[in-house]
Amino acid sequence: MTEYAIEANDIVKTFNDGKFTALGGVSLQVPKGQVFGLLGPNGSGKTTMVRILSTILAPTSGSATVNGFDVFKQADEVRKSIGLAGQFAAVDENLTGYENLRMVGLLNHLDRSFVDQRAHQLLADFGLTDAANQRTKTYSGGMRRRLDLAAALVASPPILFLDEPTTGLDPQSRQDLWNIIENLVEAGTTVLLTTQYLEEADRLAKQLVVLDRGKIIAQGTSAELKAQLGNTVLVLTFHSPSDATKGAEIIKDVSAKTANVEGTVVEMTIDKGPASAADALRKLDASGIELAGLVMREPSLDDVFLNLTGHKAEDVPAQAPTTGRRSRKARA
Repeated sequence: MTEYAIEANDIVKTFNDGKFTALGGVSLQVPKGQVFGLLGPNGSGKTTMVRILSTILAPTSGSATVNGFDVFKQADEVRKSIGLAGQFAAVDENLTGYENLRMVGLLNHLDRSFVDQRAHQLLADFGLTDAANQRTKTYSGGMRRRLDLAAALVASPPILFLDEPTTGLDPQSRQDLWNIIENLVEAGTTVLLTTQYLEEADRLAKQLVVLDRGKIIAQGTSAELKAQLGNTVLVLTFHSPSDATKGAEIIKDVSAKTANVEGTVVEMTIDKGPASAADALRKLDASGIELAGLVMREPSLDDVFLNLTGHKAEDVPAQAPTTGRRSRKARA
């Protein structure tokens, strides 16, 4: 039996008669019992990949298995093995929280007595018991997101697809959902998580694949990706954007990595820490350019993404065409 919950080989997806490539040959191996992160900005191909693996969308070419079942030849078995929670909570506003979960269970042909018990259990697990009999139109965004995730778990699937599950949530709701995901993994669930939130990927994912414009541009653990940059990030703040531009040019020889200039701030990854920072200060002092501030810190995934792509994760490139709606059946 394979050690991987999900395997994808050279997945290609094009639209508009091949004029737009959403995925340009993506291969993944997702180990069982952990969070595997697909990291990238909007339009990078993350959601397209999830829709293909969850049988909602057919690829142009390539192959994949989920829980040992061929995604294209054994789609029904794949759907029985997965739960899916997308970017927006797909709950019926006119039903109560309990009724939403019960509906999902019955649509999946589960025993009625099991569905009733499972619905109440999930409502308790997700802190929704007090709101179980309230219509979901009265729920906050965080409550809807928790209910949507609970709906994806009604059938106790071994594999869970979470497509940007914390989009639009406030910081506390995001933290609450992270805790829930961590508890699910501790209980043995495999999670494929797509996100453009670098902090989220750093916190949850054991392994990461970075996508940009439909291509894998890096993969590894968070620590491994950060190690590619160097030991320290030097952040220099100047009094004006023009000083920042001039300053970046003056200190360009301090590091082999190109400095990033944004407004009055210059960021540069350096290998020798304080020694390189001191060198930069000497060069700036000799040029007569004054600093407004200086900080040295460890690299973050944001630094990794900027270094790999030339733009930040929240920068939005051209959007892919619509790839279809997700069905209730594919959720559990």
